[in-house]
Amino acid sequence: MDGETTPDELADVLAEPDDVRVVDIRTPVSFAQGHIPGSENVPFQELPQQVQDLAGAEHIVTVCPHGKSSVQAARLIASYEGCADATVESLAGGLTAWCDQYDLERADETETTESPF
Repeated sequence: MDGETTPDELADVLAEPDDVRVVDIRTPVSFAQGHIPGSENVPFQELPQQVQDLAGAEHIVTVCPHGKSSVQAARLIASYEGCADATVESLAGGLTAWCDQYDLERADETETTESPF
């Protein structure tokens, strides 16, 4: 693991065409309620089985609500052989810190409670 990044640093990286993968380790329900634009959802409990999908990435930033669990996720990713050359960081302060300065993207609400009949 290469340490932590701040919300401002992450926002700068996301504004560039760099190869960065933002991995949100919360549950799918929490992710749908709001996430950093462009991030992908890999729940923490599924990370050991899906870490190979991150192989070859140049830069990976893990995200959780407060920046604690994402440190553990970043360490797990950094220990994977296929990510040995990647810069792997955790978002300092997590989504709480991100929301102090930036908006979250929410999943489209396409379901309706109205009857189709």
